[in-house]
Amino acid sequence: MNTLNFSNTEITTFSLVGIPGLEHVYVWISIPICLMYLVAILGNCVILFVIKTEPSLHVPMYYFLFMLAISDLGLSLTSLPTMLTTFVFNATEISPNACFAQEFFVHEFADMESSVLMVMSFDRFLAIRNPLRYSSVLTNARVVKLCMVLFIKSMLLMLPFPFTLKSLTYCKKSLLSHSYCLHQDVMNLACSDNTVDFFYGFFVAFCMMSDSVFIAVSYIFILKTVMGIGSHKERLKALNTCVSHICAVLIFYVPITALALMHRFGKHKSPSVTILTADIFLLVPPLMNPIVYCLKTRQIREKILGKLGLK
Repeated sequence: MNTLNFSNTEITTFSLVGIPGLEHVYVWISIPICLMYLVAILGNCVILFVIKTEPSLHVPMYYFLFMLAISDLGLSLTSLPTMLTTFVFNATEISPNACFAQEFFVHEFADMESSVLMVMSFDRFLAIRNPLRYSSVLTNARVVKLCMVLFIKSMLLMLPFPFTLKSLTYCKKSLLSHSYCLHQDVMNLACSDNTVDFFYGFFVAFCMMSDSVFIAVSYIFILKTVMGIGSHKERLKALNTCVSHICAVLIFYVPITALALMHRFGKHKSPSVTILTADIFLLVPPLMNPIVYCLKTRQIREKILGKLGLK
């Protein structure tokens, strides 16, 4: 797309932002960013490979972990091109079509990760509350179908974004707030009426926040169940099965909630803080989730070490 069809001044490219004031050290900043991307992509690929090739891991818990790794891998690969070109080559321009496509995939994989974390909380609740019925309720066939439904739901939920953004008029501002494209960031550049985008974006945000509410409710019931266990040792054992999931929830929801609040209420705050939070949102969950699950899940750790020929 060479130009956007507007009656006002035409904007043919958007401009991404790295970290203002630190342009002279972008090359040095790019080194840890590249390492984080490399570890995140490698770690999630290892998780996917181990779960796929080990029949003993073909159970609901690890199918959900498989989906979590796919969403993390998607977040890394969709943000990688613009993040690296900004910090490595200091190339900040991006075409509108590429920007719309990127924000669609970023939001799709973010929503999919949120949905997977939600169903993983139900998985933990069912495993602790009623372990005897666990395998009969969450059969492998049901889990596979559920994972497909989550993927399709996320795709359909985010599908209107590129089309609604493309229908807007961009005639004055072209400077984005991050080194990748987000819906609200692009929407705020429009000089035409963006009411539809605003309310639909609010609806999508509400859907994602409802996932976090469901997770909180699940853990309330989990704690209630655990408190009813007589043995202190058994309580700790039950709670220990949730540690990895709790870490994944905090790693994902803390940055995304902070970023949403900054976009909504922090317009007069330092832009560097918002940019750093946005980068954490895309870099840290894909990086940390494989590490957390490898450290806290014995079966995953043993299978990986077995693949490497280690005990």
